[in-house]
Amino acid sequence: MKKTIFEITKMDCPSEENLIRMKLDGISSIVNLDFDIPNRKLIVFHSEENELIEKSINELDLEARKIATEITEQTEFEENKNQRKLLWTVLGINFAFFIIEMITGFISKSIGLVADSLDMLADSFVYGISLFAVGGSFIKKKKIAKIAGYFQIILAIIGFIEIARRFIGNENIPNFKAMIIISIFALLANGICLYIMQKSKSKNEAHMKASLIFTSNDVVINLGVIIAGILVNWLNSRIPDLVIGIIVFVLVIQGAFRILKLSN
Repeated sequence: MKKTIFEITKMDCPSEENLIRMKLDGISSIVNLDFDIPNRKLIVFHSEENELIEKSINELDLEARKIATEITEQTEFEENKNQRKLLWTVLGINFAFFIIEMITGFISKSIGLVADSLDMLADSFVYGISLFAVGGSFIKKKKIAKIAGYFQIILAIIGFIEIARRFIGNENIPNFKAMIIISIFALLANGICLYIMQKSKSKNEAHMKASLIFTSNDVVINLGVIIAGILVNWLNSRIPDLVIGIIVFVLVIQGAFRILKLSN
């Protein structure tokens, strides 16, 4: 691997850093970008000699100049470590709630909780494959996002089939207390995940954007299941639970298409 050091005179705040990241986004040979804003330096780790990197930086008119290019054996970066730690944390939270909501959903006869549990499973899958993308090329991260999108669509189709079966069948009215209590805890868990992901410096990368889309959807879904639980009790009907199940899977498919668009 090679690393090229640039001195960028006009890089004095995070705005210039984001500008440079966006400009270099798409150059597949880049492995990592290490910004030193106080000293106005950028170290680009890349897999091959690539004049496009220097050309792209110079096009920004930030008074950049290449200091040196040298061989390095460094393969691990602090930013990648932070990404992995973040993704393992949210993966653990989502997978735990997948198990909790799936079990509770079947016991309480709530398709809303089952739908949310499948959404949590999809999130866990997304975070898991995002771990493989950490430190990878831009193209690899795009492919990871695309896999996540298709996986969401498959889960949504399975969910719609189950909802259709319950509409036709004669299912019992779900336990509204379980729906509300579990969804409140899931809402808190997703709020924590969203907060720590928003703080990530890599939130604008394709695989991280996919994770943020899923987590944002989850917050809306949790609120929907809580409202459905209240309506189930008020109307003494299973219809609100089935309706929220449909809404959940529609949101899942919308999120999937947003991710597929992002991966193009």
